Amino acid sequence: MSDKSINRNNNMEDLETEARGNMEETIQEDHAEDQDLSEQLRAAREELQECRDKVLRLAAELDNFKKRMEREKAEHIKFALEAFAKELLPFLDNLERAVESARESRDIDGLIDGLDLTLSGYLKTLERFGLKAFAAEGQRFDPNFHEALSVEESAEVDENTVIKQLLKGYTLHDRVLRPALVVVSKKCHENSGQQGTNG
Repeated sequence: MSDKSINRNNNMEDLETEARGNMEETIQEDHAEDQDLSEQLRAAREELQECRDKVLRLAAELDNFKKRMEREKAEHIKFALEAFAKELLPFLDNLERAVESARESRDIDGLIDGLDLTLSGYLKTLERFGLKAFAAEGQRFDPNFHEALSVEESAEVDENTVIKQLLKGYTLHDRVLRPALVVVSKKCHENSGQQGTNG
């Protein structure tokens, strides 16, 4: 075999060795890259699972919080009037005593005085809880505060003026609880007829 053939063979072997080395290096790099991607994927899956667990825990906590709030709200509504009711009991006692006293003594003046005192104290207690009566008579008719039961002609007051209060109106913390039941004025027919002929 000639030197050229030997050199060619040697070169071929060198090229094959180099190619094999390059391939092995590439395979190792690919393998390392695959391992790195696998590690990243595993870490991402773990993080996703942690996030899911947190969401489930938060959802459970929120559900428990809602249930607790609903229980507390129901309890609060149930006993909200307790203080108010306790304040009213003495007036109930006084009224019962007044009825007993009236049956025994027939003292009408004493009964009226007792009822006046009871009513006055009752109204003051209601005001402490924000319940107030409001004046209607002489006021301009306002459908937010007044409910007209009837209309009467009147020459003495302007039209749409409350001329009589039949039932008191009340506000609770400045919101109308019950409108006043009223009679409202309107122009007299005679006046409007005279104005028509004068005009």
